[in-house]
Amino acid sequence: MASQHTPADDIVYDLVTIQYHALTAAQAVDKYLQDAEGHDDVRAFFEEVARQDAERAVKAHQLLGSLTGGSAGLSPSGS
Repeated sequence: MASQHTPADDIVYDLVTIQYHALTAAQAVDKYLQDAEGHDDVRAFFEEVARQDAERAVKAHQLLGSLTGGSAGLSPSGS
């Protein structure tokens, strides 16, 4: 990381986009879980997808913080 990046940089936009889509997908899983009621294998898959999306969003947030000099302040456990 040679220099700090601004919100207009492509790399920052890319990370924001990934974070947005990961958070949106994680939120949609609530509906998917309702649809999968009675199908434990499908529910488990959707829960795993939601966990991966949440981790992806946190990682993007941390990288954004390091690129822009901000404080990331998030961890996968939410603490």
